[in-house]
Order: sequence, then structure tokens, then C-alpha cells
Amino acid sequence: MANHQSAKKRARQDEKKRLHNRFFKKTTRSSIAKLREIEKKSDAEKFLPKVIQMIDKLVKKNQWHANKAANLKSKLTKHVNSL
Repeated sequence: MANHQSAKKRARQDEKKRLHNRFFKKTTRSSIAKLREIEKKSDAEKFLPKVIQMIDKLVKKNQWHANKAANLKSKLTKHVNSL
């Protein structure tokens, strides 16, 4: 366990960041699943940019790899276009 005050503070900050990151990742995954369940093309087209924005934010913070994001965005766009 941490001995120095600065190490204890870093541990507290890391825990807060971990929970914050976990929330945003889970929210994004839920939104992706929700988008895949939408059956109306008009609703899906409105929701797609919001999901893409969420994915891009995760990539910007290095929580997801850029290639994973590109693959997801491509698949989701194809899904919406096929409706």
C-alpha cells in the first residue's frame, strides 16, 4: 500500500478516474446496443451521430484504440444504412 502522502493522493485520484472512465465506456456500449436495436431508419439516423461522438471521445482519451473505433463506426453506419 502507498506510504507517502502524494502516493495516497494518486491512488485516490486513480480510483476516481477509473470509475469515471468505466461509466463512460459502459454508457457508450449501452448506446451502441441501443442503436443496433432500433428498427426505424429515421430514428437510427438521428441517434448515430451521438454514438459516433461518444466513440470519438473514448478514442481521444486513449480508452479505446483508434482502429477499434473505426471498425465500430463503419459497422454501425452500415447497419443504419441497411435499415
